[in-house]
Amino acid sequence: MAHGDVWVYAEVDDGKIADVSLELLGKGKELAGTLDVQLGAILLGHKTRDLAAVLFAHGADVVYAGEHASLEHYTTLPYARVVTEVIREHKPEIVLYGASPQGRDLAPRVASALKTGLTADCTDLQIGSYESSGRVYQQKLLQVRPAWGGNIIATIVSPDVLPEMATVREGVMHIPEPVEGRQGKLVDVPVHLDGEAELVRVIEHHRQPRRVDLRSANIIVSGGYGMGTKENFALLHELASVVGGAAVGASRAAVDAGFIHQDHQVGQTGTTVRPKLYIACGISGAVQHRAGMEESAKIMAINNDPSAPIFQIAHYGIVGDVREVVPRLIKALKGKL
Repeated sequence: MAHGDVWVYAEVDDGKIADVSLELLGKGKELAGTLDVQLGAILLGHKTRDLAAVLFAHGADVVYAGEHASLEHYTTLPYARVVTEVIREHKPEIVLYGASPQGRDLAPRVASALKTGLTADCTDLQIGSYESSGRVYQQKLLQVRPAWGGNIIATIVSPDVLPEMATVREGVMHIPEPVEGRQGKLVDVPVHLDGEAELVRVIEHHRQPRRVDLRSANIIVSGGYGMGTKENFALLHELASVVGGAAVGASRAAVDAGFIHQDHQVGQTGTTVRPKLYIACGISGAVQHRAGMEESAKIMAINNDPSAPIFQIAHYGIVGDVREVVPRLIKALKGKL
């Protein structure tokens, strides 16, 4: 049975292709290779055609480009209509979106219009077989994601409807190395918008940068609820500065307690990171947090509970009160001990 292509929705963020879309091109290329089909990308916007070269360089074989002044800024209805129409016309097998605010808004609209399934916040995607009621489905998209608060890993399949669609969390996949000069096929997508394009208008556009860029940090000093107070997080900022401009992260419990802003959150509902060194201070190591940092090259954990789950994945562990250990680390690194 012939398969349709694998597609990635290429999100444009401040005139650039979003990192999560580049990550998906790497995984999409792998899936397309397994199915022996092409990798496509949907590129919408205004004066964004030049970005097709970036998509080709990162693995896309075909780019479906839609240009219209009404698409300059993302709004739900026009984007959903164009994406739905191009999918109906070209009939891809799989369509992937980043689990970004834009992807989480767009993908459900498209899935509803196409009457197909959608799995949200996947952490892995594979091609495999699936059996149900004595029937075996071959080469289906296995959509892997945490469930029940991260306590189990579920594999979800949509065997009877196409396209198979999923949103994928940022940072869980690697961006492929670009091949400069790589060529592909550029397909112009007709954009037909009526009054719906004017239902919502962007009057002003303001960008607020994140307080911290955790994904690109080589060293992360991360604090949990065990830090005790918001004021104690100042110790982590000092430690981060001493070790050479490290970023400061946090567990969800610390964020929920108001110790630090959500931009610093690492884990299943935060940012997925892979630094060279991750220093976990007062973090118990719940599975939701470990899902976002367990691929760090080296993990150092400080916790007063010797049975804390974080020690199961730590390369180095210190059993002790973080409010005593961290100041000693700072002094030692400053050469005062």
